Amino acid sequence: MVEHHPVHNSEVFLLGLAPRPSVPPPSPPSPLTPTDAGPSIPIEHLCLDSTEIPAPDVEDATSTARRRVTGAIHVLNTEATALRSLTQLYKTDAIAKEGFNAAVDAIVRQCNKGGKLVVTGVGKSGHIGKKLVATFNSLGLHSTFLHPTEALHGDLGKIGGHDALLFITFSGKTPELLALLPHVDLNLPTVVLTAHAQPADCELIRRRPGAVLLPAPIHEPETISFGISAPTTSTTVALALGDALAVVVSKELHAGIGVSSVFARNHPGGAIGAAFSKPRTVREIAIPFADVVAVPGSIAELVAADVLKAGCESPSGWVAVNDALACPARIRGLDTSLVSSKLTDLPELVVPRNEWINIGADIRISDAVGWIQTLLQAPDCGEAACSEDSILAVVDGQNSILGVLEAGELLRWQES
Repeated sequence: MVEHHPVHNSEVFLLGLAPRPSVPPPSPPSPLTPTDAGPSIPIEHLCLDSTEIPAPDVEDATSTARRRVTGAIHVLNTEATALRSLTQLYKTDAIAKEGFNAAVDAIVRQCNKGGKLVVTGVGKSGHIGKKLVATFNSLGLHSTFLHPTEALHGDLGKIGGHDALLFITFSGKTPELLALLPHVDLNLPTVVLTAHAQPADCELIRRRPGAVLLPAPIHEPETISFGISAPTTSTTVALALGDALAVVVSKELHAGIGVSSVFARNHPGGAIGAAFSKPRTVREIAIPFADVVAVPGSIAELVAADVLKAGCESPSGWVAVNDALACPARIRGLDTSLVSSKLTDLPELVVPRNEWINIGADIRISDAVGWIQTLLQAPDCGEAACSEDSILAVVDGQNSILGVLEAGELLRWQES
């Protein structure tokens, strides 16, 4: 008897679909075989020990470098545009002009009373504030930084009765500064450096109507310029305006002695200090007249050897004979065959007073060099004929001789 068992297979029947032609499965790839067209190209063997490194894509590296520089130029152009916009604002806008003048008046007035400038801000504005404090101090304006949070925990003691305050806030509504404001004496002048161009738009000034607005807006938001809201353009304009305030205030505070000398005193270190330590006026490089060795006797009696001996013994190298002088260059240039000659026979060795060239003691070295160069090129301009061994008499305002200098030595100072 034949038993019937069900047949198991993997066929799937989909009911209700239109019949489709049967498509056989794809054949496996055939091995590569030679043809009449030519021999086949064998596949290269893979070798894990190969030391060859593929050459970098030069074009990709170039495009990367170009993209980086382009991005940097965009940032620089954007910030430069913001500074030009700020400059135009202070040239044309009445509120900006009045605010800057009021800020200068307030700070100068308080400093003349013995007060200082207290600068406050948080975040990037705080960092800008700390830099400005350093600038103010180096220019001789006593300044200090006050962190608004620390102020509420004891540092309010930094604020004195004659101080002025500078709040730095781009938004004009920094919570920490708003919290500090009620604790600041209403009688102390307060300046607010902010992005707002109108006082009514600044929350800090709305809460302190007597505050001075110092606008520092940017021409477009940083999110538009760079796609991020990180303080970049805004801190640049704030720093630039703060620097302008520092320079202008310090010039008014030190109008008598000059900001440059104050800065030199406060900045003795580094390359800047070294530059200020260099002589700047003719007075500083002149040989004091007291250091000139005098030879007893008259020109009619003395011979060149007397001057040569005195010059060798003189610490400065300068020798005086009556009212005439022999400078080191002229003594060095003396022909040894003439050492026994009388001075009256050597007019090029000693120079009488009426042939010295007067020069002001407080003239800047650079200006003096330019003047002497003019004399060298035009010897018939009314002064004594000038050469590198000409004698310069360094005189004060009363025409009293303070020291002497060779023209050639002055010219060499220009090179140092």
